[in-house]
Amino acid sequence: MAEGTVTAVIRKVVFKAEPYLPQVPKPKKKIPLSTRLLWCGVALLIYMVMGQTPLFGATTPEFDFLAFARVIFASQQGTLVELGIGPIVTAGLLMQLLRGSDILKFDFKKPEERGIFQTATKLVTYVVIVAESIVYGVAVYGPGVADPNILYIMVGQLMAASIIIMFLDELIQKGWGLGSGISLFIMAGVAQQILWSLFSPLPAGDGGTIGILPYIGQSIMAGDLSNVFFRSNQLPSIFGLCLTAGVLLILVFTQGMKIEIPIVSTKYRGFSAVYPIKMMYVSNIPVILASALTANAVFIFQMLWANMNPRNNNFFMNFIAQFDPTSPSSPIGGLIYYITPPRGLDVAILDPGRAVGYVLFMIGIVIVFGRLWVELGGLSPKSAAQNLLDADVQIPGFRRSNKPVEALLNKYIPSVTIIGSTILGLLAGVSDVLGVFGSGIGILLMVDILINYYTQLVREQVEVVMPRLGALLGRK
Repeated sequence: MAEGTVTAVIRKVVFKAEPYLPQVPKPKKKIPLSTRLLWCGVALLIYMVMGQTPLFGATTPEFDFLAFARVIFASQQGTLVELGIGPIVTAGLLMQLLRGSDILKFDFKKPEERGIFQTATKLVTYVVIVAESIVYGVAVYGPGVADPNILYIMVGQLMAASIIIMFLDELIQKGWGLGSGISLFIMAGVAQQILWSLFSPLPAGDGGTIGILPYIGQSIMAGDLSNVFFRSNQLPSIFGLCLTAGVLLILVFTQGMKIEIPIVSTKYRGFSAVYPIKMMYVSNIPVILASALTANAVFIFQMLWANMNPRNNNFFMNFIAQFDPTSPSSPIGGLIYYITPPRGLDVAILDPGRAVGYVLFMIGIVIVFGRLWVELGGLSPKSAAQNLLDADVQIPGFRRSNKPVEALLNKYIPSVTIIGSTILGLLAGVSDVLGVFGSGIGILLMVDILINYYTQLVREQVEVVMPRLGALLGRK
């Protein structure tokens, strides 16, 4: 099917379906920042309550199929947010990739075109919600449910909860809140894990508490501090706390590294600024894509293993995946073994080859996805040059046309893409192996989201003076 035909079909479907799609209305006037933050708090509270509400009729499955994706999807096993933001992220990435590869052609300079694309994304989200709810409900919870009616109710709960999450995200994005619900939910989930690792008073397997700070207090009272620096079974320790702090400092430092290209306004005489090309130019999208790919691969091969190789005696399947029959979520051999992290220093020491292999895998795949996202996500030198021209600015000493500006940006963007992706892959891999609080990928996402929120606050101030330039400087 031709590219233009695909876009035309999408437009027809949107025009027919839009009147029947429930929408969160945009506010009639800009809401004060304090009120928008309040709406963010309400949405987050609803999400967290749903994360503590168990699925009716569900029994705890033998192992967690989404364990590797919980941080990315901000989900909780056995609750209403079992799927989390997974359907929204999946649909959004799919539509962005289709647009970035020019299969779908929409001119985002026109509000009506942007609206059609957003409505199409919402339709795709509904389709993904229905598909994921049915597949996940039947495959994961179905075997433990004797009454088919209970299974239907569980699938209905998954669908309804995912639709509520979609509307919470839409509420924030439409201007009632700040940023996006997706970012807010991910950030809250990672922060919750970090706080749990720090302060949890619940007992752990080594006789102490899970939280490192209560555990230090217990150790001081017992007069034995020998185990506070390193703990077994991936429990929070002083080493993990120091590592988490170190990763946070590195991320904050690298996020501030950028190449600044001077720009001047062609519309406002005397106005000058800089166009920043960040070291982390591609942000954390490549890490999310790499993690999603790994999680899906593990999920698929867990299912294949359970049906074709439960005793690890299939010669061909053993090259791809072997799992521990007593703990099916733990890979013990095959390709899957080397693309999942040996979490914890004690586990990594037992098999350093796996630890090194995982880190190298993360670096390589993040670089691949980084370069891919620059081309498909509208971040290429050509797209960036066009964005500058559309914002009514130019680079001093260069003609106001695409080719010279694109040639200048081409000196920097490919290099920072590779360097930034290498740093992200290395940090994510090493952090996951050594066991930072909240997981390495979670820490990366949380810091990036916090910095983006700060950027949005700055952009709101700039947009008061120059709306188009404010939007440009707020672009990733």
